[in-house]
Amino acid sequence: MNTWERTREVANWLNLSTISGLVLATTTGCNIERGARGILYARNYTPALPKAGAFTVGNVVFFRPSLSGQVLRPQLLSHEETHCTQYAVCLGLPFIPLYLAAAGYSWLRTSDPASRNFFERAANLQAGGYRERPVRKLMPVLAAGLRRGLRRGQSAAHTSKGPAA
Repeated sequence: MNTWERTREVANWLNLSTISGLVLATTTGCNIERGARGILYARNYTPALPKAGAFTVGNVVFFRPSLSGQVLRPQLLSHEETHCTQYAVCLGLPFIPLYLAAAGYSWLRTSDPASRNFFERAANLQAGGYRERPVRKLMPVLAAGLRRGLRRGQSAAHTSKGPAA
């Protein structure tokens, strides 16, 4: 393990993200094993969320059963290792709301949570199994959402008034 990999490993222990990952792995019944470069693999993750085949918490990389029994692709491991680094740079668990905000922005722009997500792009979209989606214009998306919200508000107002006395 080189100096940076060791620094990342220690940082993710100190910022509690790796500990959080191990707690999640233990409570969900994952099989934990040591990987390369200070990474821990949590295999056979079965809860519904997140929907990804693999995801990372600190230096713990989770794999769903569909990926757990096979030899792991080096590109996918590299992708998830980049997320380990992102946890260290974001000082641990603040990575999660930052990632969710980036996923929301990506969804607004492409209707896909990964395509314009800064963290996924930095980790190489294709290596993570994602496709680049075309960017859609933001104003029509926001206008359509506003119209839907106004229609819901109007229909809720009509149903809550009830019969006149």
